Amino acid sequence: MTATMTPAQATPGFALDPERVRTWAELVVCSREPEHFEVRTPMSGEVIATLPLSTPEDAERAVTAARSSQKRWAATTFEARRDILLRFHDLLLDGQSELLDLVQLESGKARSQAHEEVADTAIVARHYALTAEKTLRPRRRAGAYPVLTQSIESYLPKGVVGIVSPWNYPLSLAITDAIPALMAGNAVVLRPDMQGSLTALAVVHLLHEAGLPDGALEVVLGRGSTVGNAVLEHADYVCFTGSTATGRRIAQAAGERLVGCSMELGGKNSLYVAADADLDRAVPGAVRACFASAGQLCISTERVIVHEKVYDAFVPRFAAAAAALRMGSALTYGYDLGSLASAEQLEAVTRHVDDAVAKGATVLSGGRPRPDLGPFAYEATVLSGVTAEMACRNEETFGPVVSVYRVASDDEAVALANDTEYGLNASVWTRDVRRGRALAARIRTGTVNINEGYAAAWGSVAAPMGGMKASGIGRRHGDEGILRFTESQNVTAQRLLPIAPVFGMDDEKFAKTLTSALRALKASRRA
Repeated sequence: MTATMTPAQATPGFALDPERVRTWAELVVCSREPEHFEVRTPMSGEVIATLPLSTPEDAERAVTAARSSQKRWAATTFEARRDILLRFHDLLLDGQSELLDLVQLESGKARSQAHEEVADTAIVARHYALTAEKTLRPRRRAGAYPVLTQSIESYLPKGVVGIVSPWNYPLSLAITDAIPALMAGNAVVLRPDMQGSLTALAVVHLLHEAGLPDGALEVVLGRGSTVGNAVLEHADYVCFTGSTATGRRIAQAAGERLVGCSMELGGKNSLYVAADADLDRAVPGAVRACFASAGQLCISTERVIVHEKVYDAFVPRFAAAAAALRMGSALTYGYDLGSLASAEQLEAVTRHVDDAVAKGATVLSGGRPRPDLGPFAYEATVLSGVTAEMACRNEETFGPVVSVYRVASDDEAVALANDTEYGLNASVWTRDVRRGRALAARIRTGTVNINEGYAAAWGSVAAPMGGMKASGIGRRHGDEGILRFTESQNVTAQRLLPIAPVFGMDDEKFAKTLTSALRALKASRRA
């Protein structure tokens, strides 16, 4: 198993240590003489490394190995697992420079947005390290007979959790679902997207440095349609982040096997600028919401809805701010907008913009690819006059393209925000937070941010995050984010008297006695 490095011309002075890559590659479950694939950076299109490919048979072998290790891992104490995650937290922050380089090289995003991934991963690791034991502690529940029936609910690990993660957040999304799964006592088999494989392997290596034992987290590399499917076909629980179309197929397959699944899928997220919004905050906030990670974020904004009272003041400022974003590809801070991740993403973005313009939309800023800045670079683009006939009105673009809409009322804004098959994230900008919460309650999305685009809800990991409608099933973060990886078990002990006739009662007498008891319990307001 080998891995090689070819310097990327867009990153002068950067050198990826071949020995480091070889070390990471040794984590991949594959045959002794595997095929290899080239990892290319979207910054320049150059090959930066080669990595071994797993086969579907390797994926099955990885699940088997993880299953044989899972009981030993589940037998470790919460304290031992906590200490591993807290060491991982520190290693992550201490080694962030290398990780930021890898995230940028594989995704093309600007460094400040790559740092969001480091921060997110550290926050999730700290949260579950410190809360998992309390969340998963056995709990007494009310029994059938007060005092005599003693019921305890416990949370047991699922077994082997199969995770298929996407390319757009190669650090955060590769590991932040694995963290609670591991804390709950599961073993994990991870299939990161091939475009994010280096970053995923590097962060898994950090977990091993922190003390994670061999076998608790196995990694396979390959296409989702083959190796990813093989992971999901054999795991005891399925965790997927990606497109809605793929999610539907995975949910169907999980249903056939009667295994649980959680999925974060697509979004067509709206940001509403209310009549009383503070435009000095709303303009830069909307720019962040729309163009972070070049719009390649499930929870980023693709629709900006503006009340007519502030439309003429907001939209020109917003378009100008989008046009002023600093574009560039370099492994340094100082740029606001990086590159799209691939030729496929560039084609999708170009198609949506060209289709909208051909059908009458107006480009207020951007609207062009920038090959001078990178093979897949595209300008931050603001469109007006978008109608239902245009692909970008309802389809997820997943790029730096946003359409603006004028509305006459809050009711119209809510109706437009809900006029989509998706329901992932939304944003409301208003000086009155109470009003903002009332509007949020009417928007059918899993998260709603008030006076922020996505980072407030995303970073508040004690609260759940996920999608409604076609945007997913289940939640990451919060108690739900770890409970999904467990099976609840009810163990109930009956003392002294059975739940059956006693003292010579016949069935009718027992039924009357039980009926009287039920009435008394209701009168006492006992649950």
